[in-house]
Amino acid sequence: MKRLITVLITLSLLAPRLAPAQTYSLDPAHTTIRFKVRNMLVMNVTGGFEQFRGTVHVDEKEMSKSTADVTIKTASINTGINRRDDDLRSAGFFDVAKYPTMTFVSTKVEPDAGTLKVTGNLTIKGVTKEVVLTVDGPKKLQDDLRLEATATATVNRQDFGVSKGGVIGDDVYITIKTELIRQQDEGNTDPGR
Repeated sequence: MKRLITVLITLSLLAPRLAPAQTYSLDPAHTTIRFKVRNMLVMNVTGGFEQFRGTVHVDEKEMSKSTADVTIKTASINTGINRRDDDLRSAGFFDVAKYPTMTFVSTKVEPDAGTLKVTGNLTIKGVTKEVVLTVDGPKKLQDDLRLEATATATVNRQDFGVSKGGVIGDDVYITIKTELIRQQDEGNTDPGR
């Protein structure tokens, strides 16, 4: 009996240990939220949002229990052309005076052939629609306090009332590349970097 207990203890020590569930924050210095949309049916306009915050709860034992909650300041849009950015901040597009933020809150996480399908509610201009992100990761970085991930999705801007501009395509391609910092090891998470 003593020998059996010793073997069980040894096996339990040798077995791979899964990390407990951890809460992470988007690292603003190592995160980009980018978009691409067709303009004039001949070229792509690209841009991004520069101010955001987000919390990701990662449960490595059961990834389906993981969650994500991200808030983006709409006025932080940047396409590299001031006049176009001002137009995008106007009522015909993001109406940043009335809707200063957009949000994504996950509702379901499903493993899918080496990636994750993260379903959630995306709210833009007071309109909430279900969106599915395809996520590559999260993968641990060397310091074991950080994870990296890339998420992609396509949304129809008309669904959210971002409808001005007849020469602009409806499909908006979104790519989020992020490093996540384990929350207890992080300082300031204010979106106004």
